[in-house]
Amino acid sequence: MQAPSSTGPTPLPRWVPVVFAVSGFAALVYQVVWQRSLFTIYGINIESVTVVVTAFMLGLGFGSLAGGALSKNPRRSVLRLFALVETGIGVFGFVSLPLFRMVGAWTLHASPTVTAVVTFLLLLVPTLLMGATLPLLVAHAVRVTGNVGRSVGNLYFVNTLGSAIASLVTVVVLLMWLGQQGSVIIAGVLNCGAGAYVFLRSAGPGGAVSQPAPEGGAS
Repeated sequence: MQAPSSTGPTPLPRWVPVVFAVSGFAALVYQVVWQRSLFTIYGINIESVTVVVTAFMLGLGFGSLAGGALSKNPRRSVLRLFALVETGIGVFGFVSLPLFRMVGAWTLHASPTVTAVVTFLLLLVPTLLMGATLPLLVAHAVRVTGNVGRSVGNLYFVNTLGSAIASLVTVVVLLMWLGQQGSVIIAGVLNCGAGAYVFLRSAGPGGAVSQPAPEGGAS
């Protein structure tokens, strides 16, 4: 009598956490460089720091909600959405510093309220996109592995790891050797490269994954 075959949980492809670590690295490069650029334009005070931090937190939060909503349709390719989002972040990164300087010149003599609103809106678009990346990639991971808790935990870990490495590399290496513009170009190349790679993956085997029954919590 032949024993029934048992298969373990489907492992997540190794490229998925690598891509998300790269995404986290690029996001932290932007945060460090954009803060310095905007502080140079508008000055360093408690108001400008508050506006920049608030824009990042709200953008990431609402972006996460939007990404979660977009990922709920099992027929939608979350990998292609992720690729599009990463590319959008990269494109904004390429033009971000000239855009900041141009808008800074326009609002040079504006009131603090107008300056705060403009700064907030400038950062809202890219941070919304950044916030959408985690739920989109988690949705793909859940469709592959069926494990919600492990997917969230693993991807959040590698994204945070990439961000932590970037916080050191940006200050110690990138800004010293490449300056602000060179640093955001590196980040933009990483975003666009990640987007292109994920798009190619989405067109290959395993790119469109049917959603399995989740295992539930992390193990």
